[in-house]
Amino acid sequence: MLSRSFLRLALACGAALIALEVQAPAAGLAQSRCTFLPPIGGKGMTPVVAKTVGPGKIIGNTNWNTDFLVTRPYSSYKFFFTANSSDANASYPVEGYMKFSDGSNLQVFNETLSPSIGTGRMFGPYPAVPGKVATEMNFKVGASSDPDALGYSYRISVQGCR
Repeated sequence: MLSRSFLRLALACGAALIALEVQAPAAGLAQSRCTFLPPIGGKGMTPVVAKTVGPGKIIGNTNWNTDFLVTRPYSSYKFFFTANSSDANASYPVEGYMKFSDGSNLQVFNETLSPSIGTGRMFGPYPAVPGKVATEMNFKVGASSDPDALGYSYRISVQGCR
């Protein structure tokens, strides 16, 4: 039979562990609460855009650029890219930009990725620019300088974080 002192100690330790488990997630959430930004021209309620790299055009627009609307001020932004193509040679030229209310923009990344299907990368977090009002985050996938990227599919999204 267990002594009362041991039972009290065990109950106190158990209560302390439960308190830590309850406080730890709350503390993590308070550090970075992020919200998906809606894609401009998106269909439905999903903040994730699925596309295929299309060819460049002499006249008209390519499908390389996707803008996400900044719905309120955030302290930082994260860009997410996931490959959907099963081709082991898939290569994706990706760029990310912050667009501002004064018409200016800031490139925050420019890389070529070759992830396996279903994998990808998070870019950021990139801090808000002091003195500037962010209006959109732009994700560009594809470039006329890399015609081998044509036909590869992917998913992208952007988050604003407080």
